Amino acid sequence: MHRRTAVAGVLLAASALAACGGDGLTPGTAAVLDGRRIPVAAVEARVAELRDTAGGASADARQESDGLVRRAVTDLVLDAVIARAVADRGLTVGGAEVAAARTAEESRYGGAGPLARVLASRGVPAAGIDDHLRRQLGIRHLAEAAGQDAGTTAGDTAVRLALADAATALHLRVNPRYGTWDAARVTLLPDAPLWLAP
Repeated sequence: MHRRTAVAGVLLAASALAACGGDGLTPGTAAVLDGRRIPVAAVEARVAELRDTAGGASADARQESDGLVRRAVTDLVLDAVIARAVADRGLTVGGAEVAAARTAEESRYGGAGPLARVLASRGVPAAGIDDHLRRQLGIRHLAEAAGQDAGTTAGDTAVRLALADAATALHLRVNPRYGTWDAARVTLLPDAPLWLAP
């Protein structure tokens, strides 16, 4: 479960991507995927959600802000990458499936409130629960399409390969200010602390 959560991260719909005139990283752009941009404004909005979910800033506010920004960019990139990998395999994750998954999770944890608290402890804001579940379902389907279980090492490897292929197909570019995308780890690696980056 933790591995799948790490791969999926937290969430924003692909509609958060705004049209971009080309593949260049123009001012105000955090990342570009297939000619569509993730604006810095979307990153800032996600950081605010993550900070609220975490209950505010820690004693080392600058380091925490660095981590939240990088996590926000990672989450937003993964939204698009997972969606592309799922679509490339002719798979879908419908609203009814997401609703059923939410009902099952609420039953498992004893209601909507307890589920929200559990997911909040993992950095998932209440408003993003359905998106979180949609990504988890997408990851499960990707593993199943490769004949694997997403909870196993083989399944994790299959999912990572699918996501790496999708990132390549999307011509993923991330603003160096936020770090470098690591396809093998399916995450954003810091090149330098964000407060030192140009």
